[in-house]
Amino acid sequence: MNNQKQQKPTLTGQRFKTRKRDEKERFDPTQFQESIVQGLNQTGSDLEAVAKFLDASGAKLDYRRYAETLFDILVAGGMLAPGGTLADDMTRTEFCLFTAQEDLETMQAYAQVFNKLIRRYKYLEKGFEEEIKKLLLFLKGFTESERNKLAMLTGILLANGNISASILNSLFNENLVKEGVSAAFAVKLFKAWINEKDINSVAMMLRKVGMDNRLMELFPANKRSCEHFSKYFADAGLKELSDFARSQQSIAGRRELQKELQEQIARGDPQKEVITYSREEMKKCNISEQSMIGIIWTSVMSCVEWNKKEELVTEQAIKHLKQYSPLLKEFTSQGLSEVTLLHKIQDYCYDNIHFMNSFQKIVVLLYKADVLSEEAILKWYTDGTQNMTSKGKSVFLQQMKKFVEWLKNAEEESDEEDEEEAD
Repeated sequence: MNNQKQQKPTLTGQRFKTRKRDEKERFDPTQFQESIVQGLNQTGSDLEAVAKFLDASGAKLDYRRYAETLFDILVAGGMLAPGGTLADDMTRTEFCLFTAQEDLETMQAYAQVFNKLIRRYKYLEKGFEEEIKKLLLFLKGFTESERNKLAMLTGILLANGNISASILNSLFNENLVKEGVSAAFAVKLFKAWINEKDINSVAMMLRKVGMDNRLMELFPANKRSCEHFSKYFADAGLKELSDFARSQQSIAGRRELQKELQEQIARGDPQKEVITYSREEMKKCNISEQSMIGIIWTSVMSCVEWNKKEELVTEQAIKHLKQYSPLLKEFTSQGLSEVTLLHKIQDYCYDNIHFMNSFQKIVVLLYKADVLSEEAILKWYTDGTQNMTSKGKSVFLQQMKKFVEWLKNAEEESDEEDEEEAD
């Protein structure tokens, strides 16, 4: 019997020594910071020279690895510790954004430095946006003057498309909002942005990132009203931003109103209750009757699953609209409201292909139900013959031709009868 202990298998082979260049480099921004700070101190306040220095240094220094350090230095003069204070143990420079003169022209010159740098080294684009987001969260750690400069720079960069408006999410930080820092910063930012472009540019970029309805969040919950927002920014000389926010609030309010009306109609709530609710919302949201009839029409037509067969959908629509004609009638007390409704019907029939042949029958129904008057129908028809560019106008004019002729003849006969009575 073999009592010898069985040996465990071992791996054999040649062991390679790891080369220094293959070892993962330890993150150490000290040398990088010293190189950048030394270069900035040599160029001084000459921003053209700063841009050239940064361009040349990108070939020698690791911008990709130390992007955050680079931007910290250019903005604050050195690496920033959490909260926005400068790290004590590293060399700093006095030639940075925070020590620059606090005016729009100087900030425009600094924006050009960042713009040139990122155009030259495209990979810095994402890192720069992350830097701005971080700086906005650090606002409480900066002086008022430093915040003002950063706000102006950010507004200029936004106006020129160098960064996305999504960075403004950082301003909704609860602590910044609560202490009024976000709103004050936003004033300087939007002033610079509108000065570079206009309110349309602001509106477009905010809509693009879904922030056009979030500006109220710059204020604490107890001050989050259209009135407070409007007064705050109007007093700061930003009436166009105040008007934009009011307009957005109105649009949001109308969407909510339409959603609620659709739910009420879908539930089959009594029309008296729907009318009362609609009138209250009209007054509260300052909505004109012309706008209201458009909302009601859309709500009435949106709560039905329409038949896909053209020959059946007209019959279905007539039955549905006959039921809701009292509701429509309540909000067509003005001639302009009636014409608005006619245009809404026209747009709806054109946009929904199964309704193309339903227009005339819908109009006749609403005429008989006293929702539409002959004056409104004749005005719509006359305006249509003069302007054929609106949706499907030629088709609908042709559909309405015989009915309009009947209306005109009836009107002439009525006039003749009135003359005979007068004689």
